[in-house]
Amino acid sequence: MSNNFGAPKTKLNDLDRTQDRITFLYLEHARINRKDSAVTVSTKDGVVFIPSAIVSVLMLGPGVDITHRAMELIGDTGMSVVWVGEHGVRQYAHGCSLNHSARFLQSQAKLVSNVRSRLAVARKMYQMRFPDEDVSHMTMQQLRGKEGARIRRTYLKQSQRTGVEWKRREYKVDDFNSSSTINKALTAAHQALYGLSYSVIVAMGASPGLGFVHTGHDLSFVYDFADLYKANYSIPVAFESAAKYGDKDIADCTRREMRDVFAQGKLIVQMVKDLKYLLNVNDQSEVSVMHLWDDKEGLKKFGVQYMTPDYEDDKY
Repeated sequence: MSNNFGAPKTKLNDLDRTQDRITFLYLEHARINRKDSAVTVSTKDGVVFIPSAIVSVLMLGPGVDITHRAMELIGDTGMSVVWVGEHGVRQYAHGCSLNHSARFLQSQAKLVSNVRSRLAVARKMYQMRFPDEDVSHMTMQQLRGKEGARIRRTYLKQSQRTGVEWKRREYKVDDFNSSSTINKALTAAHQALYGLSYSVIVAMGASPGLGFVHTGHDLSFVYDFADLYKANYSIPVAFESAAKYGDKDIADCTRREMRDVFAQGKLIVQMVKDLKYLLNVNDQSEVSVMHLWDDKEGLKKFGVQYMTPDYEDDKY
């Protein structure tokens, strides 16, 4: 018989892999609780049950009331939580998802701490945008200029394709509704992409703050990673949404379109693959492994009481 205290904590091996999960859900003006192994969302229209282990990131907008029991379940099942402002424009806080390995973090820290390896990863990111060109000898200044030109062409191409007028990218963080329809759609689309990027990064055990192109912000790597997918996901979806829906409820409509495109394109699967490629992590497993480090003997077994013969007190 079910009860409000929930089912036993789910074992790590029973959880859906990051790449197999639903992309994201955005909620506002709702009460979030739990029942057994499901998150319950109560609104004026009724109650919806969400299996928490199959969602990657939950974006919580204004007017959300969430219980301690719900957060406990979310933490146990590895769902990322991002508290955002109205329309998802601002990120106020985030909760880390389930992650039991330091492989990605160790590799990322090593790569970003050396100028040559950092530049190599940055070039990898730009090479993914220009698969038919060799960017291995370009400077960061040249790469930034090349990427800027590509994005400007992408905006123009999508404007011509959809018939949506395009002037330039502009928005006010404190006044979402002051922007043009297409700029509001772009903001909503990019925020959804940032949320999904953040979720994959932390779920795999990497750091959102250790960026290779962006730097100095606690989400620098999120911006690095999301930029890989804007031209194929958030930008075309924003233009299509602006053409299809106009200004009415453009943020909500754009988020729904992004959700569907993420699922259809299996973007999470691609993100997991790309993250492993960028950070040079070849291990296919996502199992928790812990060792003790030794400067001479390498990795040692964890959970063992070691004794040094030189010290008599060690045997006590």
